[in-house]
Amino acid sequence: MISSCPHCQGALKFNAAQLGKIEQALKGLKPGQRLPLKCPHCTKPMNLDAAGNAEGPPKAAAAPPPKAPDPAAEEVKPPPPPNMDWLKSMKNEEMQFSDHARDVPMALVLHSDDNMRHLIKSSMEALGYQASSVNTPDEAIHETQSVSYACIVYHTGFEPGGLEKSIFHSYMRKMPMSRRRYIFYILIGPEFISLYDIQALGNSANLVVSEKDMKDFQPILHKAIPYYEQLFGPLLEELANYGKK
Repeated sequence: MISSCPHCQGALKFNAAQLGKIEQALKGLKPGQRLPLKCPHCTKPMNLDAAGNAEGPPKAAAAPPPKAPDPAAEEVKPPPPPNMDWLKSMKNEEMQFSDHARDVPMALVLHSDDNMRHLIKSSMEALGYQASSVNTPDEAIHETQSVSYACIVYHTGFEPGGLEKSIFHSYMRKMPMSRRRYIFYILIGPEFISLYDIQALGNSANLVVSEKDMKDFQPILHKAIPYYEQLFGPLLEELANYGKK
């Protein structure tokens, strides 16, 4: 028989007459029924089962299980592409390298379209480069092995299959750093966003240029190459002084 309130834990004392009435009422309960009583201390209801036991206080709702982490929410997002508004202010400026640039640097252009190859070579020459071109990846590899090119411009359509199957691009990626660090490697293609460093880094290049921006190829070079010279020129000079050519 119940002896304390399940809510306030107050002691419950029944006289003989009260116990008799409670026991008689409990015997008359049908299966599943309960006898309602009120606590004399806290006045909260107590529902007794046929054995005279009361239900405990209602349990607090269980906290929902923690949600599994969302991989998409935790994914690191790359920085946005660069703003190209600066092109408007540079189109009317004279675009030449400063005097501290390398003396008559050589540039190799690898593009299968004659008109685009002419545009690229003209842009490179306007910035002080001596530009040349070849027609096959084997010729390009031979040229880079025999000539110290300061800049190489490669279009992703120069070879069938794009960069993934490119013989020359694979050659550039595997080139020893003692040579590679002195070459400014430019990739051109419809899959790129101009001056987007994340794409350049992911493709082992120094600069990427979108095909749709080729009309502004010269000002893009004017911004990117001198910045590279300024940033890495002193480092390359120090490496050369220590014999790491």
